[in-house]
Amino acid sequence: MIANYTARPDGLSAVFAALADPTRRAILERLRLGAATVNVLAEPFNISLPAISRHLKVLEHAGLIAREREAQWRRCRLTAEPIKDVAAWAGSYRPFWEESFEKLDTLLAELQNDDTLPAELQHEEHTL
Repeated sequence: MIANYTARPDGLSAVFAALADPTRRAILERLRLGAATVNVLAEPFNISLPAISRHLKVLEHAGLIAREREAQWRRCRLTAEPIKDVAAWAGSYRPFWEESFEKLDTLLAELQNDDTLPAELQHEEHTL
């Protein structure tokens, strides 16, 4: 039986959409070092400040950054909590992959001991 899943908007989708762009990932990398102004974040890129602002809005919508006002400065800081959600989601597939690797190991062991294989393929060490 095939399950019928309905797409629904969620935070994880917004995080994946935000992380899909290399400019936004680079901005997050910079923010790992600490809070920064929009101008500082824009320096390494050959794009306009309005384009950087659009990237920041996407990151903010996904909950990956927070914007703060300090006097005339607008700083951005990393809020990495949503990345934990991505890691937890990906980690939920770990048992599937471990089982798949175990099955592959079993198959390789069976093939190595198969007398019908040519001699050069029997008892060779295979690594993944």
